[in-house]
Amino acid sequence: MSYPYEQPEGGRRRPSRVRRLLIAGASVAVLGLGAAAVMTHFEIPPFTDKGDPVSFGKSPAGGRAQQPAGSKALMPTGPEASFKNTMTLPDGTHVAVTELDGKKSGFKGKVWVWAPKEYDDPRYATSGFPVMIALPGGAGYPKNYWMGTDLGLQKNISQWYREGKGKPFLLAMPVLNPDTDDKGIYWDGSDIPGQPKMGTWLTEDVPDLMKANFRTVKSRDGWAFMGSSTGGFAGLKAVLKHPDKFKAVIASGPDIVPDSPLWKGHDKEKAENNPEVLAQQLIARKGPDVYLAFQVGTNESNKNTLPNVRKFISAYGKGPVHTDLNVIQGGKHNAATYVPAMGTSAIEFISKVMEGPVQ
Repeated sequence: MSYPYEQPEGGRRRPSRVRRLLIAGASVAVLGLGAAAVMTHFEIPPFTDKGDPVSFGKSPAGGRAQQPAGSKALMPTGPEASFKNTMTLPDGTHVAVTELDGKKSGFKGKVWVWAPKEYDDPRYATSGFPVMIALPGGAGYPKNYWMGTDLGLQKNISQWYREGKGKPFLLAMPVLNPDTDDKGIYWDGSDIPGQPKMGTWLTEDVPDLMKANFRTVKSRDGWAFMGSSTGGFAGLKAVLKHPDKFKAVIASGPDIVPDSPLWKGHDKEKAENNPEVLAQQLIARKGPDVYLAFQVGTNESNKNTLPNVRKFISAYGKGPVHTDLNVIQGGKHNAATYVPAMGTSAIEFISKVMEGPVQ
């Protein structure tokens, strides 16, 4: 397209006023788009929804869904927590966070949550969804690294469901510890005498939060743990200690026995939180059945991890204690190893015995 030119004195042509206005307008538009991109990247309002309130308890049609008689689903019991959006995924789902004041543990800390896209599908408006409590390794405080999208847990949960491998799990991602462990102090996801009751926090307060705000499954068939490293130990122990509440766990690169220095002087309580002791007691009681999926890399930083897991499976993988082991060739002791590996066997192993969505 050509534009008229003005002929100034001296014979030199310059763009007409119309063209100058068009160029100026285009420049402003480009600058505006660039600024918007920058503001979005740095999460500067109004170009981000971070911090916006998020509600999970309402049905797509509005209002709270009513529970049919005889339903396996549990509708949100309330009170509704104050969730704030921390990120929006490409599929439109949200990772949100709340500060949970644990009524049973007395501990107050952050819990991140996520619901798959199916949760808002009108077809599932009165359906209860299974819950996976995802626990991190490392400090596990002040954040839970599963809440970020860089590890792809949320994306993979959705993909595995589409592929028929897994359930459309709701995710609860609480802090694992009440403080950092930079001095070698950690809490083994347990109620250590004289310490914050992190065992009660993980197995009672966090599930209560999910029941209050989401459509969940009434029975233990809709409740599982997943964790890596110390989070794997905590999840493993939780399922063995409370098989009436939880049915399965994916434990990646886990410790097998409690080893926090805070147990010193509390041998009785330490034994009560030892997966080996708990598994033996479960076998003696002949149930209920639990499903333990282990994942261990061949390049774990602790070379005893794989032998210890194999020893546990050999000794206790019988009767009501069902086990699966995925040895990840070349796998290291990190979440980037464990998430992709979950799709090869672990997620299917536990999903086969779990329920949800249920009416």
